[in-house]
Amino acid sequence: MDRVSASKRSEIMRKVCQKDTSAELAVRKLLFALGYRYRLHDRRLPGTPDVVFPGRKKIIFVHGCFWHGHENCPKARLPKSNIEYWSTKVAKNILRDTQVQEELRQQGWGVLIVWQCQIKAQEELQGRLIAFLS
Repeated sequence: MDRVSASKRSEIMRKVCQKDTSAELAVRKLLFALGYRYRLHDRRLPGTPDVVFPGRKKIIFVHGCFWHGHENCPKARLPKSNIEYWSTKVAKNILRDTQVQEELRQQGWGVLIVWQCQIKAQEELQGRLIAFLS
């Protein structure tokens, strides 16, 4: 059973951001410091990518480990209550992410996934971003 009431859980879930998350802001700040300029959340593209480089035809998605089912990550552990709901939800997110990435690649876009747990390793992340955008 859930430790909070249904109305309180609903309130908590409404506060979960879909864009401008702390992980996304950290990636954008790093990109800007490296001299890259980009577009945000282009709704014309499948999946509404977090960061778009139209001239380079490159896209970066910043995924939360829990919501997008990051494999072997402690942040991606499912809650103990309502397991069926959460496992189904995360599985659907993973399937949707895979389909969106494939569609973007077929359209000629390069796609990079940055996971929430990778943000702390700034030097490694910086190297990945530079290599991807070069």
